[in-house]
Amino acid sequence: MGKAKKRSLHLGINDRFSNLSRTEAIKTVVEMLKNGDRDVYGLITLFGLSAEELLEAGGSYEAVKGLDSILL
Repeated sequence: MGKAKKRSLHLGINDRFSNLSRTEAIKTVVEMLKNGDRDVYGLITLFGLSAEELLEAGGSYEAVKGLDSILL
């Protein structure tokens, strides 16, 4: 994880996580999508996740397609 991401997480921008890898972030985003949590936008943009990564991790096509505007 880069310095800027560590700093952002340390400052409390995303209070749920203290140290998060890209793989863990993908799994967390998929779980948040399944639960219908809309706070997922910050985590997607922080890590620059793609639609392909979310679909491979088990995200539903409809949920990922709904986020099309912010995904790479």
